[in-house]
Amino acid sequence: MSELDPIEPQEAVDLYLRHRADELADSSQDAHRLRLKHFVRWCDNEGIANLNTLTGRRLHEYRLWRREDGDLNRVSVRTQMSTLRAFVQLCEQFDFVETGLSDAVDVPTIEKGENARSVHIEYEQAQRIQERLEKYEYATLRHVIFLILWRTGIRTGTARGLDVDDVDLDDRHLRVRHRPKSETPLKNKSRAERLISISQGTADVLNDWITDRHSHTEDDYGRTPLLGTDYGRISRSGIRRQTYWVTSPQFVGEECSCDVSEHQYNRIYECDDAVSPHAVRRGSITWRLRSDAPKPAVSDRSNVSSEVLDEHYNEMTQTEKMEKRRSYFDDA
Repeated sequence: MSELDPIEPQEAVDLYLRHRADELADSSQDAHRLRLKHFVRWCDNEGIANLNTLTGRRLHEYRLWRREDGDLNRVSVRTQMSTLRAFVQLCEQFDFVETGLSDAVDVPTIEKGENARSVHIEYEQAQRIQERLEKYEYATLRHVIFLILWRTGIRTGTARGLDVDDVDLDDRHLRVRHRPKSETPLKNKSRAERLISISQGTADVLNDWITDRHSHTEDDYGRTPLLGTDYGRISRSGIRRQTYWVTSPQFVGEECSCDVSEHQYNRIYECDDAVSPHAVRRGSITWRLRSDAPKPAVSDRSNVSSEVLDEHYNEMTQTEKMEKRRSYFDDA
């Protein structure tokens, strides 16, 4: 048995994140940081200042504590503990914990279909966000990002790839195009190319953004991005950060449940109640389905198959789905 090297929990987490920086996408890096933040918090509460003292029993106690502390479902517990196991495996590699301790990390198994994530924003929350943006940040980049994501339900990469020339204000639609040679591919390639209708209200905001506030800075390929900054096309991480900011409860003057005392824009991902652009997409699609939009129309607009729509995006409860079907079977 090799001699263990003493290390504090936060120091070990920082080392883990640096070690995996090259292999994890920015969004995954942020997610791992958030999950392990709770482990460090638990260690502080339990007086664990040296990871050498970790045991299988203590890791099980953490699992139970995290489930209760976050009111987590089985899928969320699996996600949390999977990250913890990866962290403990690295700690084994560097002799911070006993070899084989990662085997004691209990990662729940789940049934097929159970892993469909359910994080999404509700219509009422989206309305509060839009009202605040319209009042205080009208036709800003932040306003346009949220408006497009919520009202169209498109993916982050799709929104990022839009150019000013893709906006038809007269016919009120957005043209979605697959342009991999200029670094704005679509997930489903040319099959995802389509026209997306927008309301007059959305068109008015886009017109004011393009006319009055847009920098009209071109990207590296001579294109003028709709979601443009002074430096060109906004990055995916920029879209995520803007979305985290507006979906955090503090943006609309409400209290959040996380333990961050003061939110800062560059660290807004630390707010547990802020959500990603994908959660906005999921909420938008669910809202459309609840509003009786035909499933094929939602599927085409969002560029997602009916099967995936049901498994991953339709957040209606079983009762809501039954009520939607009721009108077709009144004589049954």
